[in-house]
Amino acid sequence: MPYLPDAAFDLALDYINDGTRLDITSQEVATTGDRDTYTLGNKTSPTIGAPTDGASNGRRVVVTAISDGSVTANGTASHWCISNATIVQAAGALSSSQAVTSGNQFSLGSFSITFPDAT
Repeated sequence: MPYLPDAAFDLALDYINDGTRLDITSQEVATTGDRDTYTLGNKTSPTIGAPTDGASNGRRVVVTAISDGSVTANGTASHWCISNATIVQAAGALSSSQAVTSGNQFSLGSFSITFPDAT
């Protein structure tokens, strides 16, 4: 059975924790160029917790709920990404898509980014 120590997961999660911006996007992105093309809004300085035990196994970080993100374009947000100025550190699908209108604010509930234990 494969094994990875918590410290290995924590290094990757600390990388995510260095994110300085959370975007809502109209599709999944992998680069900051993609982020800039598909962004519908963002929140600078999102709060991302320290690595902890996952809810059922593995290790995770929790991204705190956002209530004051700035919507910068009209569209349907289906994904999120966490990045800094040069690198997308993590991306994934929203639990449900939401229509957004430029000039408004968006909110997201808290969510976890989890690395499950190796099996």
